Amino acid sequence: MTSITIAKFGGSALGIEGAMIPKIIDRIKQLQEESKVITVFSAPLIEYNNKVSSMTDVAIHVGRSYAASTPVEIEVLREVYERIAGKYVTDSHRRQEFLDSLDKFYRQAIISLKQAAENKRFVDVIRSRTLAYSGEVTMSYLMDYVMQSVGLKSSHVSIENWPIITDDNFEAANFMVQESRQHSEHLIELVKHNDVVSMGGFIGRTVDGLETTYERGGSDRTAADVAILLNETYDVKIDLEKDSAVLSADPRIVKDDLEFIQYLSYNEAKLAGMFGMKILDPIAIKEIDDNDLDIPIVITDMAKPEAVTMIQRKPPVDSGNPIKIVTGKKNCSMVRMESARASHLVASLEFDRQYHDFIKLSPYMVDDTEMTRLLFLDADYVRRQERHIRAYYPKAEIVYARGVVTLIGDEMWRVPKIASTASSTVSEHDINILNLDAQEETSRILIVVEDKGSSVADAVKAIHSTRTRIRGMK
Repeated sequence: MTSITIAKFGGSALGIEGAMIPKIIDRIKQLQEESKVITVFSAPLIEYNNKVSSMTDVAIHVGRSYAASTPVEIEVLREVYERIAGKYVTDSHRRQEFLDSLDKFYRQAIISLKQAAENKRFVDVIRSRTLAYSGEVTMSYLMDYVMQSVGLKSSHVSIENWPIITDDNFEAANFMVQESRQHSEHLIELVKHNDVVSMGGFIGRTVDGLETTYERGGSDRTAADVAILLNETYDVKIDLEKDSAVLSADPRIVKDDLEFIQYLSYNEAKLAGMFGMKILDPIAIKEIDDNDLDIPIVITDMAKPEAVTMIQRKPPVDSGNPIKIVTGKKNCSMVRMESARASHLVASLEFDRQYHDFIKLSPYMVDDTEMTRLLFLDADYVRRQERHIRAYYPKAEIVYARGVVTLIGDEMWRVPKIASTASSTVSEHDINILNLDAQEETSRILIVVEDKGSSVADAVKAIHSTRTRIRGMK
C-alpha cells in the first residue's frame, strides 16, 4: 500500500511573510523521500498595525471594519502574497500563473467585503469567503508554485474541486464524511500523478459550493479529515510540523525541568488540547475517533526533525512519569443547574450546536436535588449564550473569572494520593482551590482556581515542580 504523509504547516511554521519557506521546502524534500506528501497550509504571518498577526486575523479586522462602515486599506490582503511570490517563485511563467489566481481571489475578497458593508455584518459565508481567499486557499496555491520552482513534482487542490465538504454552519463548520468522499476524486487523481499535493487548511465547502471555515486551529482538522478520506486506499500518517515536540508543560510558563514526551494516547492528546496545550485541535482527534480509525499522528520539531511525539490510539507502554502533562486554561466559566435540566442543555450543545468545549464535573446534592456543574473552557462563549443556557434552567448559576489547571495521564490512577498531593501543592502556594475533580476513566485531574493575575500560571508551575516527587510515589 502506498504511503502518504499529510504534513501540516501552520502560520508560525511559515514565519513572517513566509520567512521560513526554505526550511519548509527542506522538510518536504525529506518527507518526500519516504512517501508521497500532502501539504496542508495555514495563512502566513504578517506585521500589521505594529504587531505580528496571522493573515486570518488581518482579514477579520478588515471585514469588521467594512461592516462597521469604517473601511480600511485592503491591499494588504494581496500584497503579502505578491512579495512572497516575488521572493520564492523564481520561474517567471509560474509566478504569472500564480498572480493570475491571486487576482481572481482578490476580486472575490473585494466582493465579499462590499457585501459586508452593504449588510453591515461580517458573518457566515461573507466572512468565510473573505478568509478563504485572503488566507489558506491563496497560500496553498502559492506554495505549489514555490515547490515547482525548486523542482518538486507538485500540484494544488483547486477550490472548485475542494474535497472537504461541511454543513452550512459557516463559521464553525462540521465535517461531512460521506459527502466528502463523493468529492475526493480530484484529490486522489492529484496524489496519483504527483509527489506532493498542496491544499489549504481551515476551509471547507458546502455541497452547494459555498465556502465555510472551521473554528480557529482548523488546519489540524483539515489534515485529519484528509487522512480519513484516504485511509482506505493509502497507508496514511499525519505530521504536524511545530516549533517544538510535546513537552510536559507550556515552556512559556514553566522554564525548569521540562520533559520531552515521546508518546501520547489519543485520549491524552485530546485532553491536553482542550485544557490549554497547543498540541493540536482536539476535534481533529475526535473526528478520527468517531470514524473508528487508528491513524498515527506525529508532532515534529521543525528545527530538530528527529524530535517527535507520537500520538496513537494505544501507544506502547510507557514507564515514564504517569503525569504526562500539566497544563492551564484561563478565561473559563462554571455553570451550575439541576442535573435533569443540565442533561437537556448538554444534548443541545453537543448534538444541535456541535459544541464540545466544556466538561461535565461530578454532581452534588442540594436539598435532595442532584445538581450538575458544567465547566466551560471559553467564558466568552457562555456570555454569548447566557439566554440559551437560562432557557433550560432560569435559576442557573453562572460564574466567570475561573481558571483550570489539569494533570493529564492515562496511568495516573496507579499512583496513590496523587489528587491530594496535587491539591496540597497548590494550597502551599497560597492559591485557593475552588473545585477539584478527579475521575479515573477520563485520565485527568482538574483543579479549578480563580482566574486572577498569575494564579493559573503559578498553579501550573507549582504542580509541575512536584512531578518527580509524585512519580516516586508509584
